[in-house]
Amino acid sequence: MFSDDKEKEAPALDAAYEIEDGSKASYARRLLRWGVEERGIQPVPLELRTDTEFNKIFFILLSANTNILSLSTGLLGPLAFGLGLRDSCLVIFFFNALFACGPAYFATWGPRLGMRQMCASRYTFGYYGTALPSVLSLMNGFGFSILNCVLGGQALSSVSGGSLSWTVGIVIIAIISLIISFSGMTFLTWYERLAWLPMLVVLCVATGVSKDHFVNPPAEPATSTGVLGFIATAAGFTLTYSPFAADYTAYMDPRVQSWRIFIYAWAGLTLPIVLVQCLGAAIAVAAPGVPSWNAAYEDDNVGGLVAAMLEPVGGFGKFLLVLLSLGVTANLAPTLYSICFAMQTFIPPLVRVPRYLFSIFAIAIVIPLAIVGQHRFYATLSNFLGVIGYWVGAYVPILLIEHLYFRRNDFSTYDVTAWDQPSRLPLGYAALASGILCFALVIPSMSQAWYIGPIGARAGDLGFEFALAISAILYVPLRFIERRYTHGR
Repeated sequence: MFSDDKEKEAPALDAAYEIEDGSKASYARRLLRWGVEERGIQPVPLELRTDTEFNKIFFILLSANTNILSLSTGLLGPLAFGLGLRDSCLVIFFFNALFACGPAYFATWGPRLGMRQMCASRYTFGYYGTALPSVLSLMNGFGFSILNCVLGGQALSSVSGGSLSWTVGIVIIAIISLIISFSGMTFLTWYERLAWLPMLVVLCVATGVSKDHFVNPPAEPATSTGVLGFIATAAGFTLTYSPFAADYTAYMDPRVQSWRIFIYAWAGLTLPIVLVQCLGAAIAVAAPGVPSWNAAYEDDNVGGLVAAMLEPVGGFGKFLLVLLSLGVTANLAPTLYSICFAMQTFIPPLVRVPRYLFSIFAIAIVIPLAIVGQHRFYATLSNFLGVIGYWVGAYVPILLIEHLYFRRNDFSTYDVTAWDQPSRLPLGYAALASGILCFALVIPSMSQAWYIGPIGARAGDLGFEFALAISAILYVPLRFIERRYTHGR
């Protein structure tokens, strides 16, 4: 479907890195020989940016979003925000297609700079200032990892009829994802090329055997509160790939035309998210009229709901449910991969630690948190997606304005050799001030289950929209002032 005529040989990911860092312990050298990627946020040198399989980013994002997490997010339209099927699908289609443009554009930075997304953010937020978006990016990564573990654990438990606990299922999903992310980009991209196909089969079978149950009953008129809340959820799901986007393209040949990377990334996000979330919305609308679906969905058990849908195909349905549970690893593994780079940017001395060790550290945090939060899935999901959309709403326009306006869309203005030298990077005061000050209007405009601001109470959740607009308005004059007093840095 997406193919390239150029040579398709993947790069040797860490050959240069081993030379740069001198001798390694014997186990580390052995891992490198086995193809385990060690490189962290150090920019990928030009001689290693040789990968011409540009469609890899399409398959990474396709597999990461063809799973039960996308399905469960689609359920939120009717269940959490009271929208009918038509209104839910309209929001899903238009706003996810729009929000996918952000990470798709940032994915084009990887081949040009050879830098991971958070490292590239230092050229806007500064060496020390990037700690703020890095820690927020860590919250993104850990939050999505927890949600994926819970969903996968639920689905595995449903296969066993409850004899396998959610907790054991969570641990199994986490360990499989750890193995994939530990290996690095070579194995990760191979896995992501294949992982979407079993998920597509599962979802098609579930839809086919349940087609007689899908109805579209008359719905209450959509409210501004419901629509704006679901838009914020869409931003929290799709736009939040922006802090990770360049992580998966840093080894690609810089001679690629940027529009190709953009189209691959945009399609890899939009196609699965729109189709699977619309299916989730249809299931949510139909579920009240199907007693077996309603009963299976007790305690926010999305895996149980899908198990009820697959019940007509008997034992084959259980096999499909196992595949569905394993499908979350295609989202969890690249998330664990990116957590490393956010950690190293947040705490710069950690750059000396091999990348793969962060996968172990991250999963050690994710497992207990997923176990603790496993029975509050939907409250956690709706609140989490709404809140993380706010900060990304400020992060994206600040980076775009810096690159498109102040740097004139010219990658030669990024001195890649300055990535770890604070004195040669912007101070980041303008970016930090813009990102923080915009929350003076974002907070009163929030409308979440745990907090409703005065503006949010009257108009619905406008926090994301205000974060987007106010951060952009503030950044331009503040950046002019910063450049004036720092001699153009």
